[in-house]
Amino acid sequence: MGLWTFWSFFPVAFVLLFPVHPKFVAQAEISSPRTNDRFYRLDVAPLESCLTPQSKKELVTFSVPSFETEPVAESKPDEEKQLGSETENGFGDDAHAGVKAAPNYPNRSKTPVQKYRNLSEDPRGRPTSNRMSDPAIPIIKKEVKRSVETTYSENLDSGELETQRERFVETVQGGSSSRAEYRRATEDARGSDPKQSEPHLDASTFALSGDSAHNQAMVHWSGHNSSVILILTKLYDFNLGAVTESSLWRSTDYGSTYNKLNDRVGSRTVLSYLYVCPTNKQKIMMLSDPEVESAVLISSDEGASFEKYPISFNILSLLFHPAQENWILAYSHDSKLYSSMDFGRKWQLVHDNVMPGRFYWAVMGLDKESDVVHIETRIAKGRAQYVKCRAQRCTEGNRQYLFPGHVDTNSLVVQDEYVFTQVTKSGRASYFVSYMRESFKRMKLPKYCLPKDMHIISTDEKQVFAAVQEWNQNNTYSLYISDSPGVYFTLSLENLRTSRGPAGNLLVDFYKVEGINGMFLANKLVDNHIKTFITYNKGQTWALLPAPATDVAGNNLHCILPFCSLHLHLEMLENPYTSGPITSKKSVPGIIVATGNIGAELSSTNLGMFLTSDAGNSWRQIFDEEYNIWFLDNGGALLAVLQAATPIRHLWISLDEGKKWDRHSFSLVPLYVDGVLMEPESDNHIITFFGHFSHRSEWQLIKIDYKGLFSRRCMDGDYQTWQLHNKGELCVMGEKQIYMKRRPGNRCMLAQDYSRIYSSEPCVCTAYDFECDYGWERQADGKCSPAFWFNPNGAAKSCSTSQTFLNSTGYRKVLSNNCKEGGRNVFSPRRQSCRPRAPQGLRLSTSQGELSATVGSNVTFMIYLDTGDSQRTSIQLDFGDGIKITYSNLSRTDDGIKHIYRATGIYRVTATAENNQGSDSSTLFLHITSPLERVYLSAPIVAIRGKEANLTAVVRPSHTTTLTFFWWFDNSSEPVITLEGSISYTFLRGGRTKVTVQVASGGAVLQDSKAVTVKEFFRSLLLSFSPALDEHNPDIPEWREDIGRMVRTALSQVSGVPGDQLLVSLYPGVPTTAELFILPDERTSGENKRGGEEALETISDVFVTALNQGLIQFELKADIRIIVYMIQQTLAPLVDSNSIHSGSVMLMLLTVVFVGVAAFFIYKFKRKIPWIHVQTEDNHEKDPEVISTVGQNDSMSKVKLSEFPSPKELMEKELEARSRGAIGRSMERIVTREFPNCTNV
Repeated sequence: MGLWTFWSFFPVAFVLLFPVHPKFVAQAEISSPRTNDRFYRLDVAPLESCLTPQSKKELVTFSVPSFETEPVAESKPDEEKQLGSETENGFGDDAHAGVKAAPNYPNRSKTPVQKYRNLSEDPRGRPTSNRMSDPAIPIIKKEVKRSVETTYSENLDSGELETQRERFVETVQGGSSSRAEYRRATEDARGSDPKQSEPHLDASTFALSGDSAHNQAMVHWSGHNSSVILILTKLYDFNLGAVTESSLWRSTDYGSTYNKLNDRVGSRTVLSYLYVCPTNKQKIMMLSDPEVESAVLISSDEGASFEKYPISFNILSLLFHPAQENWILAYSHDSKLYSSMDFGRKWQLVHDNVMPGRFYWAVMGLDKESDVVHIETRIAKGRAQYVKCRAQRCTEGNRQYLFPGHVDTNSLVVQDEYVFTQVTKSGRASYFVSYMRESFKRMKLPKYCLPKDMHIISTDEKQVFAAVQEWNQNNTYSLYISDSPGVYFTLSLENLRTSRGPAGNLLVDFYKVEGINGMFLANKLVDNHIKTFITYNKGQTWALLPAPATDVAGNNLHCILPFCSLHLHLEMLENPYTSGPITSKKSVPGIIVATGNIGAELSSTNLGMFLTSDAGNSWRQIFDEEYNIWFLDNGGALLAVLQAATPIRHLWISLDEGKKWDRHSFSLVPLYVDGVLMEPESDNHIITFFGHFSHRSEWQLIKIDYKGLFSRRCMDGDYQTWQLHNKGELCVMGEKQIYMKRRPGNRCMLAQDYSRIYSSEPCVCTAYDFECDYGWERQADGKCSPAFWFNPNGAAKSCSTSQTFLNSTGYRKVLSNNCKEGGRNVFSPRRQSCRPRAPQGLRLSTSQGELSATVGSNVTFMIYLDTGDSQRTSIQLDFGDGIKITYSNLSRTDDGIKHIYRATGIYRVTATAENNQGSDSSTLFLHITSPLERVYLSAPIVAIRGKEANLTAVVRPSHTTTLTFFWWFDNSSEPVITLEGSISYTFLRGGRTKVTVQVASGGAVLQDSKAVTVKEFFRSLLLSFSPALDEHNPDIPEWREDIGRMVRTALSQVSGVPGDQLLVSLYPGVPTTAELFILPDERTSGENKRGGEEALETISDVFVTALNQGLIQFELKADIRIIVYMIQQTLAPLVDSNSIHSGSVMLMLLTVVFVGVAAFFIYKFKRKIPWIHVQTEDNHEKDPEVISTVGQNDSMSKVKLSEFPSPKELMEKELEARSRGAIGRSMERIVTREFPNCTNV
C-alpha cells in the first residue's frame, strides 16, 4: 500500500493527475498574487484516497502567481522553442518534493512524510497543504505578463476557434534542438482533414462564458471510462478572504461541451469546494461558502441533481472511509471532529480538541470494527492523547487510550499495519510503534544515532522507511530501514538532501521508481556537492547515475564516473496539472523521465530532460529545456509540453520511448496553459488542456482525442522482451526478471491488462540480498560486522519457550527479495542451544522513562536484560510499598509490569534477576505525587525581633517527602529551600516583613504570603463577639479582614489609642474569635523601653475594662450591633535583650514557681483534704472554664479551653475557608484557634 493507507477521498481531483503515479490523484489550489512573474510553491503532498490501488489518485494544493500581460502573437513552429526558452520556468529550481507527510495523506516515496505536519493556510485560514481530504484543487488563472507584441486575434469567438482547427505533424529527430529541421507533413489544416492513415489529433475548444473574472477552478473527471467532467469556477477575493462568486459546469461528452448548473444548486448559492467519493465517484459533495451559508450539496448521479442540507459547523477537511461510501469524517474550524454515516445528510460530534489531520479511519483487516476512528486529541500545550473509539459511539466510557500516557502533539500516524507516535522527555524524543495493532514498542535506532527528528517515508511491503536527523546533522537526514514490526532500524544512506517548504514542512529528495521492485533514487550530500544515487536492492548498495554519451544534438559529453555523472531533480509534484520533474509508471517498468543536468553536482541551471528505458542503466537526453511529460496509452506513448510562462500552441508525442518526437498543434491561438488533465488507466484517449488566451479571456478548455495516433490494437507480434539488470548483473532483488513492452515505433494501442513481466527466475542469495541486522554494520568488503557498541552474545529471549534459539548471523533478508539460499545457509539466523549464563546488564525503567507519576495512576515498569539465560532466570520486582511480585522467566515481562500506588511518597523500586549462575539487580526511585490544590501559610502576625518564629506551610492534599518549599523573606534575592513544610526564622529587623512560601510538586507551583510585624515587645488580648456575628460569618479571609478593621476602629475611638498601634486578627471558624495586638508607639526610643512597656500595660488595662463593660461595639447591619468581649488577657513574652530581667518577668517567674509548689503540695496531700478529693472525682471529665475576673453578665459568651483546636486543625480550617470563596460557614461551636506565647490568668 502507499505511504498513507487512508486517503481521505480526494477533493475533486481535477484532472487526473499523474498517470505516472496511479495511486495518486491530484488536486490543487492555485492562488494568483498580482505582482509576481513566476510560480511559487505552497505546501504539496501526495495524498492517497481510500480507493483500491487501481483507483488511487493524488491530491495536492498549490499556488501560482499571476502574470499580467497582453497575449503574445502566435509564434512560428521554429520560433516557439526560442520563445519558450527566454521565459522563466514555471517551477523554482529549489522546489523539492515531498512534505513532512501530512497525516491521512498517503504519500509515495518521493518524499518522506509523516510527522508533525505544518499546514499552510489560504487567506481564510483553511488548511491547504497535504490534506488528503482537503477540498478539490482549484486551478488558478494565470494572468500573463504584458508584451509589446500585438495580439494575434483576441476577438475570435469560441466557435471560430473550434472550426479553425489546425492539424499538422512535424518530426524532430533526437529532440527539440533549435537546429532540427521541421517539415510540414500534411496540408494546411484550416479547411481539410489529414488522411486517416497519418497520425493526427482531434481537438475541440469550449469557453466557459461569463466566468472571465473567476480566478480559480476545480476540475473533476469521474474516471472509470465515465464521460462526465465537473468544473467549479470561483472568484476568490484575497482581500476579503472569501469566495464571492461561483459557477458549476458539467460535461457528459468528455469535455466537448459543458452546461452551467447554477440553477440546479441555487442561483444565490456560492460554492467553495468540491469533493468526490473515492469508492463511488458518482457521489459528489460540494460545500457552500460559510460566509454566505453553511450547507452541503449532495449528488448521487455525478452532478446531474443535488440536494442541499444545512450544517452547523464550518468544514475544513473531509476524510472518506476506505470501503464504506457513505461514511465520512469532517474536521471543523473549531478543532472538532464530526462523523456522518449517510454521506453528509446528518452529522454527529465524535470528539473535540482534535489535532488537524490527526484522525484516521480503521484499516480494513486490522481494526476489528470498520467504523473505528483513531484520533489525536490535544490536552495541553505540546501534549496530546491517542484515542480510539467508534465514530458514532465515542463517549468517554467507550474510548480506548491505547498508548500509556501522553504523546507529543502532531505525532500520531496510522498507516497500513503501523501506528506511530512520539514522546519527548528532557529534550530527547523517543519514538514508538504499534505493529498489527499490538502493544507499543520503542523504535530502536543504532545506539549513538541520537535522533533529533524522524519522518516516516514509506510503510510499503510491511517495512518502514524513515528519514532520521542524527545528533550531528543540521541540513541533511539519513535513511533508515526497519524490520517488519518497525522496531529495529539499520542505516541505508547517509546525508540525504533535505529542505524546508514554505510552511516549514520537511522536503526530502527520495524517489521510489514505479514498476521495479527495490529500485530507488536519492540525492545525497557528498563533500558539499549534491549528487544523485540509485539502488536496485532496496538500499543495500548505492551508485552514481551514468551520464549520456551525447547531448540532444549528438555532441559527445565526455562525462566520466565518478568525477562526472547525471543528476536528477526528485521533487514531488507541486502543480497537480503538471507531470513534475520526475516520472515513472508501473505499467511501463524501466522507463523513467526526469529533469536534470550533467556535471559534478546537481544544479538548477542548464537543465534538460533525460530518459532511461532500461531502468537507469543508460540514459538519453531528449530535450535541452524543461518539459512536462506524461505517459499516454497505458504507458505506450509519451506526451511532452514545454514549461513556459508564455503562451504555447504545440505539444510533442513520441511512440518510440523518446527517440523521435512528433510535434502537433493543439490550438490555433497560443494558450497560456494552466494545466493538463487526463484519465489514467482508461481506453478513451482523451486529454484536456485548460487555460486562457489572455488575462481578459474566458476559461478555455481544449479537448484532445489522441486515438488517431494509433492504427489498431496491439497483437502478440507487436511486443518484445527486455531483461532487467544492474550494470550487467542479471540478478536483481534475488531473481532474474524479463519484461515485455511494445516494440518502439509500433502504432498500436496497448491493452490495459497485458502482462508486463514475461518471466522470473530466483537466484542464489548473496550478501547484498541481505541487509545488516540491528547492531551490525556493512564493511568495505560487503560483510556485516558487529558495531563497537553492540554485544552479539546478548540475552536470547526466545529461550523462554524452548531449549534453543535463533541467533543472528548479522544479516536479515531484504523484504520482498526472492533469492534462494544454497547448500550452506551462511546468512540466515542459526539455531543454537541455550547456554546457562548469569544475568548481567539488568535495567529497570518506566515505560515512558519518567521517574514520577500521580497517585492512582497505572505505572508500567519495563525490565531489560543484556546477557543471561532468559528461560531460567527469575525476575522479582519490589515496588517499594510493601508489595513484591516474582516471574519465573524474563519473557513474561515483555509487555511491562503494571502497578498502582495509593499514597504519595518516594519509593525505592528494585528489580532482581537470578538464576543458578548468579544474580543482578537494578534500582530506581519513583516519585508518586498528587496535584496541588491549595497552600496556606501559617505565620504569627506579630513577632519579636531577634527571636525565632515558627512558620508552617500546609498543603492540600497532604504530601509526603515529594514537595519542595521555597521561603522568601521581604526583598531577599534567594529563597531558603527546604523539603519540610515548617521553618524557624529569626526576624532581625523591626517593621513589617512580607513572607512568601512557594510549594513545588513536579511542574506545579503554588504560593501563599503573609505580612509579619516585627517589634521589640507587644501586648495581646483574646476577643470574642456577640453570637449574632456567627450567623453572618462566611468564614473567608476577606470578611475577617473587614471585621478586624471595624474592631480596630471601635477600639481606637473608645480609647483614643492611634490605630497604627493596634492589630486585630480574626481566626477561622465559629464561634468567631480574634486576637488584639497592642504595639508600642513608634516614637518610643530604646532608652525609654521600660516606659513603653508600662504604656502598653496601661493601654491593656483600659481595653480590658472597656471590653468587659461592653463598651466596644460596631454596627454590622442597620439593626444588628455586635459587642466585643475579652476572653482572657495574655502576657506577651516581654523579653529584654539585656542580662537584667524586668520586674514583670521576675514577678511572672516567681508566680510560676509558687503555683508549682502549691500544685505539688496539693497532689501529695490531696487524700488528707476531703473537699479536694471529691472535687477531683466529680469533675475530672469536665473542661475548666475561663471566666473573666471582672464582673460579667449572663449574656457574655463563655468559651471552654478544650474547644481551642490544635495548630494543624487551625490551618486546615483556614485552608477550607480560603477555598470556599463564597458565603458559607460551619456551624460547629468550635473555636479554631490556639494561643501561643500567652499565659492564662
